[in-house]
Amino acid sequence: MIENRELNIDDYLAMLRRRTKVIVIPALLAPLLGFLVSFAFSPKYTSQSLILVEEQKVPEGYVKPVITEDIVQRITTMQQQVLSRSRLQPLIERLGLARGRSVDEAVDSIRQNLAVDPVGSNTTSTKKRRQSGDVPGFYVNFTDDNPHEAQQICSEVTSMLLEENLKLREAVAQSTTDFLSRQVEEAKRNLDDQDSKLATFKKQYIGQLPGDEENNLKILMGFNSQLDANTQTLNRAQQDKAYTASILAQQLAAWKSTQSSTNPQALEQQLASLQSQLITLQARYTDDHPDVAKTKHDIAELQRKLKEINSDSSQGVDATEKVEKVDSSEPPEIRQLRLQIHQYEQVIAQANAREKSLQDQIRSYQGRVALSPAVEEQYKQLTRDYETAHKFYNDLLAKKSESEMQSQQGEQMRLLNPANLPDKPSFPNRWLFAGGGLGAGLGLGMILTLWLELRDKAIRSEQDVLAVLELPLLASVPWIGADGDRRNGGPLSRGRPEKENKTEPVEV
Repeated sequence: MIENRELNIDDYLAMLRRRTKVIVIPALLAPLLGFLVSFAFSPKYTSQSLILVEEQKVPEGYVKPVITEDIVQRITTMQQQVLSRSRLQPLIERLGLARGRSVDEAVDSIRQNLAVDPVGSNTTSTKKRRQSGDVPGFYVNFTDDNPHEAQQICSEVTSMLLEENLKLREAVAQSTTDFLSRQVEEAKRNLDDQDSKLATFKKQYIGQLPGDEENNLKILMGFNSQLDANTQTLNRAQQDKAYTASILAQQLAAWKSTQSSTNPQALEQQLASLQSQLITLQARYTDDHPDVAKTKHDIAELQRKLKEINSDSSQGVDATEKVEKVDSSEPPEIRQLRLQIHQYEQVIAQANAREKSLQDQIRSYQGRVALSPAVEEQYKQLTRDYETAHKFYNDLLAKKSESEMQSQQGEQMRLLNPANLPDKPSFPNRWLFAGGGLGAGLGLGMILTLWLELRDKAIRSEQDVLAVLELPLLASVPWIGADGDRRNGGPLSRGRPEKENKTEPVEV
């Protein structure tokens, strides 16, 4: 290849034409060699089973899933648990897979030859579904030298995966249900406690709860109106009593004045009163004073009347009996006035008792109205705590029900295609070996072509001459010959240019 010149598409095509044999011969021999090499490997048989992942039948809007872990991560976790030594050792012993090797080697062999792949794991849409955790199913593949053993191990591992998934779902659902049951019981105790506090508070502050304030104000206004009416009744009764008492006093005085002449007790009282009055007057005046003289005259007159009454005792009439007769012979008007005064006294007593009762009730309702803001604040706090506890209890109860339903209606895995018995080996793939040989042969041919062209220094065209001589072209003579067209591309040193040059000479 001539250096210091740019190659175009015609140059590359010319290289391919010149080196066709170098490219074709390795490309033909290498696939045959690859196909023959495939017979050097021992055949491997792959048994495959398909597990379908069924979504829960009830929409998530009604029953939320208990297991929220990504399905791919869950399958990976189940695979690690199934491929543990404690789980594989009974399988190896039951199927007799050791065959002169240790159990650990048999376990490692099963781990290396087992593959769990989601359905359509090579497609772009499936990769997106794997990222979102929405995988409809997965394949379980196991490869072994013996097709029957491959089928047995694949079937056993598939059963173990299904069993592990069932245990995992039951364990998660049971643990979730147990946890929610404990939470529900605790929430119920808290709710009962809040309910008891609220009931005690309502009983303690009955009539003072929020909503009762307006009632209390109305009742208080009614009691105030009753108190005003009772006060008016009391005042009116007191006035009537005072008026009736004054009339009674006047009538008694008039009646007693008429009965004083025959009543010794009244005369003795008048006599005692006049004697006291005389002593007072004598202390201030002389005996010649008119008031003293008049008082002495009245005293003498009363003493005379008393003597006359005492002298009448010889007639068999007792003075005390006369007095009793006189007292019992009060006029009906006086007795009626006394009865009215007694009635007024009863009305006044009832009004006073009613007033005291109304005042007590008014003070009670005034206290209720005054305590209403504080009681309302405490009631709101208790109600808020009760509502919070009640809502929390209902949420836990709903979650518990969802957990119990999820164990029956949740995501399920079932065996769609059991492990098959492979009828042909999965390895080696002879056509794949041949295809690989074809690729390798083409690559080798291209490398040989490139190497030969790099070592080839032949001059085949005008561009090669210009690149080698680095001199300007003075003239160009075209090649004339019968086989000129047939032998285009031959070396210029033999007088055969690569192609006919029809350009005009270039003057310098």
